[in-house]
Amino acid sequence: MRVKTENLQRELDQLKAQIGTLEKSLAEKPEYGLGTGAPAVTRWEMDHALLHQLKARKEKIEKRLSQEIDGGYGLCAQCGKPIHTDRLAVLPDARLCINCARIDSER
Repeated sequence: MRVKTENLQRELDQLKAQIGTLEKSLAEKPEYGLGTGAPAVTRWEMDHALLHQLKARKEKIEKRLSQEIDGGYGLCAQCGKPIHTDRLAVLPDARLCINCARIDSER
């Protein structure tokens, strides 16, 4: 589990850096007027949406890391069984085992 935790921590650090960079660039909203600024405003809106996604991902990873501290990392949130290590290698923030994930996706 240590490798998985290190991967999560590394991803969390990268997300924090990306979030910081985006927040700085979003601090100033571009001017928008007739015939000016449309591409800059579009870029600003796209960056704002990306920031929202990155923050959501960051929250998920922080939750998984806290579960590691509590001893719950790698356990399915639905059935309580261990999540296969191959699944955690691909999705280190997975909260469901493959069986429960299949059932959940069919709902």
